[in-house]
Amino acid sequence: MDDKAKILIVDDEGDIRKIIRLLLEKKGYEILEASDGLSAVEAIRQNSVDLIIMDIMMPNMSGIAATSEIRKISVLPVLFLTAKSLDSDKESAYLSGGDDYLVKPFSSSELLLKVDSLLRRYMIYKGKRDSDEDVSLPCGVTLNLKKREVYKNGVLIDLRDREADILFYLYEHRGDVVETKTLYESVWGEAPLASGPNNVMVNMLNLRKKLEDDPSSPRVIKTVWGRGYLIDK
Repeated sequence: MDDKAKILIVDDEGDIRKIIRLLLEKKGYEILEASDGLSAVEAIRQNSVDLIIMDIMMPNMSGIAATSEIRKISVLPVLFLTAKSLDSDKESAYLSGGDDYLVKPFSSSELLLKVDSLLRRYMIYKGKRDSDEDVSLPCGVTLNLKKREVYKNGVLIDLRDREADILFYLYEHRGDVVETKTLYESVWGEAPLASGPNNVMVNMLNLRKKLEDDPSSPRVIKTVWGRGYLIDK
């Protein structure tokens, strides 16, 4: 991950901004701050930012309204960090253009996992790490790294978000065997749960049905028994 990635923290509580700033600066991120939605929108207009951590309930302009405005000018990822935990609140957050959601109080490890996951996806989307050209994999599979699109024999494949995240994460780490635990932490953006391995397995099975000529003998994403998954370099 690019240690110079720039993150905007938006919260009307200065103590919360300070805690998050110190946590992220220890990881090498460059930090900007805003105390309300209006200031956040203006900060995005004036600065190049890679991720926003956005509170919802703020004076002048809420995080929901601010994200809707920001979506008019930018596709950068937005992580909502809020005390509001109802399903209706989450739905409003995602509909406004948010990418992920973390309820206060939160653990530092969970926050860092989500930040790392969102930034990794955004860096791939922007093509910061790879060229914009298509990349060919076995079984007639082609990845468009800039658009995050996947084709098989020239036909666009409809992948679910988790399936796409798994595929592009493994491609980013091609040549390395990625453990199931690491894959779950990185793609789901949270510490491993008891159901974690099963979630990975189910999504992997569905992904292979869409990518492989013979899912029982995979060539695009290989299984290294007892270790994890691999896309050859």
